[in-house]
Amino acid sequence: MVDTGLLIIRVVIGLLFIGHGAQKLFGWFGGHGLKGTGGWLESIGMKPGVLMALAAGVSELAGGLLFGLGLVTWLGAALLIITMLMAAVKVHLPNGLWVTQNGYEYNLVLIVVALGIAFIGAGEYSIDHLLK
Repeated sequence: MVDTGLLIIRVVIGLLFIGHGAQKLFGWFGGHGLKGTGGWLESIGMKPGVLMALAAGVSELAGGLLFGLGLVTWLGAALLIITMLMAAVKVHLPNGLWVTQNGYEYNLVLIVVALGIAFIGAGEYSIDHLLK
């Protein structure tokens, strides 16, 4: 049962991050692509914006893929954690904790989930387990 729970957590979180990365990189799923995301990032002081959008998009897409598959899970988790820390610090921290006030609550939840899986391991239903 534990391994099934880990699989569900990894796949759902991984797919969501893949989607967020695709929004930034390709404009899919209602995203703004590199230029649009880069422009927004520049507007909040992160320059060069397109390069920052590329870094965030690749981190989210690659991190989500690794995390979801349970392949080098610690690295996938690290990419997701770094991205969420940047989002929390640069965007949400000044607004306090609660997401209803555009705070960092959701970022914190995702950081804790990724960190927890990194410490626990990806579980039996993962590529990491197959490679042991």
